[in-house]
Amino acid sequence: MTGDAPGRAVIITGGTSGVGLATARRLAVDGDTRIALIGRNTERGKDACSAVRAVAPDCDVHFVAGDANDPAQAVEAATSARDLLGGVDVLINSTTAFYTPTLLRDVPVSDIGAVLTGQALAPMHMCRIVLPWLAAAGAGAIVNVASDAAKVPTPGEVVIGAAMAAIVTFTRTLAVEAKRDGIRVNAVTPSLIEGTLTGERAMAGGFSKKLFEKAKQQAHLGPTEVDDLAELIAFLTGPGSAKITGQVVSVNGGISVA
Repeated sequence: MTGDAPGRAVIITGGTSGVGLATARRLAVDGDTRIALIGRNTERGKDACSAVRAVAPDCDVHFVAGDANDPAQAVEAATSARDLLGGVDVLINSTTAFYTPTLLRDVPVSDIGAVLTGQALAPMHMCRIVLPWLAAAGAGAIVNVASDAAKVPTPGEVVIGAAMAAIVTFTRTLAVEAKRDGIRVNAVTPSLIEGTLTGERAMAGGFSKKLFEKAKQQAHLGPTEVDDLAELIAFLTGPGSAKITGQVVSVNGGISVA
């Protein structure tokens, strides 16, 4: 725990909606009283802060504008968040690229690079920036949100799967490097998450809708929701997982067991 204020200082990249926002609410209820939400949309950021205060009125929550895919903006946003919170104890990266599952033959060659960098760069940038701060404190927890596409070869997810696999390998390798400084690094890999913008795009129609409708039939434990991810992330950043690092945990209702 950094600083003199109670509760941990938490930075959540992509914290203004979806899994990031659900995690912010969950951690605030648990007593993490200093939270910074990094995102690109200021209006959504203000709404997200209000949503966190609605469940935890004493939480000191801030929105910091920035695109973590851009190196300079990532440094500026992370530094501003650290200064607002008085330090950093936890980093959660929950950003998503604009992508709908599409067979590779139908993906324009010019789009491949944007999908890869749009998904994989933000968590890498943020981990690199925050890592020295956590190392100086001798403790910390990082969770990167990826996708089961990193582990299960799925038609239509060739490019996004490659980006997610990059995040997973990055996470596991960083865990090996960071453990000597008391830092734990883990990843969570959902499949389709209901109630999110990404999920709505995936179910909008065409090949993607057919793919995920078939997948949902295998989710015998129920479709994944944002609060399911928030519960796991809260555990992976909390004291109950003090000896867990380098792990990649699926949350998919039983769609796969990879």
